[in-house]
Amino acid sequence: MMKKVLVFGMTENPGGIESVIMNYYRNINREVIQFDFLCNCRTIAYEKEIESLGGKIFSVTARKKNPLEFRKQMNDFMKLHAKEYDAIWVNVCSLVNIDYLIFAKKYKIPKIIIHCHNSDNDGNQIKKLVHLYNKNRIEKYATDFWSCSDAASPWFFGQKIIHSDKYKVIPNAIDVEQYERNDEVRIAMRKKYQLEDKIVIGHVGRFHFQKNHSFLIDIFEQLARRNDKYRLILIGQGALENDIKKLVAQKSLEKKVIFCGVQSDTSEFYQMMDCFVLPSLFEGLGIVALEAQACSLPCVLSDQVPSIVKVNDNVSFLSLKADLNKWADTIEYYTSHSDLCLENHMQESIFSIKKQTDFFERLLL
Repeated sequence: MMKKVLVFGMTENPGGIESVIMNYYRNINREVIQFDFLCNCRTIAYEKEIESLGGKIFSVTARKKNPLEFRKQMNDFMKLHAKEYDAIWVNVCSLVNIDYLIFAKKYKIPKIIIHCHNSDNDGNQIKKLVHLYNKNRIEKYATDFWSCSDAASPWFFGQKIIHSDKYKVIPNAIDVEQYERNDEVRIAMRKKYQLEDKIVIGHVGRFHFQKNHSFLIDIFEQLARRNDKYRLILIGQGALENDIKKLVAQKSLEKKVIFCGVQSDTSEFYQMMDCFVLPSLFEGLGIVALEAQACSLPCVLSDQVPSIVKVNDNVSFLSLKADLNKWADTIEYYTSHSDLCLENHMQESIFSIKKQTDFFERLLL
């Protein structure tokens, strides 16, 4: 008999959580397991693909927009549909809202999974207090506790949960073949963006303080002073995008920084890059660093990115307290030694979706 799983975590932005969910959805045996999606926005990323794979999409009002309407719609939805599902898989960056778990237990969905995808939140003190309060009570509602990495888990779960058999690390696995180096695509993309003879630094991430774009611009300013051929491409969208554009203008870097916007498929953009940089203030894992490594790119990451993300040899972790020149030196070293990592170990790693799908299916079943 087919198992049905209700999935929460998709938004309109094709970001990290959305990528993880879709990578597993594309690769599971959909004759045995089928996903439906519950969201709190009008449209979600990959909507057409989800429907083509057999998934249904349901929408409720976001709690922050209208708490009363949210509760009414959740009650109505669960009364009508909860009995159809063998499990609910809730993917979140914090425990500010655990109502999806509470409703799932109230309406007796047998398997209730909470999946941690981050190691901190946005710094809002009220949210931190709510997160801490909910951290101490989620064991009453969830049956399974998943995390993107052991490094992220202490912020999300108590030690009792972490040391229980209900806790599992689920690798943020990717389709490695989708991102493998392709010189034809590289040539075409660099030509499209007029970057044929340039040294291209790349970053993929929403414009949010977590991703530390302002620090990245400061690093790039150092590189641009050293060599006029350096260019920076930024893929993503977010609340701070205009602030970063203003910072770029203040530093007179408008002709050297390219804002590529949000992209549902980033694989072609990695092909353009000569080095990938992720100076995040915190990360649960950092799936974009895996995608970059699948493309054989050298990666310069902050030491707040979990070290487990390092698969290939050409990956460096630097302190955010380090001098900007240290960051620039490391990037410059990688971009001037393009032969440093000819071996790509992503296919054999735990982050290959082909290696993880069976494990994932067993946990759901």
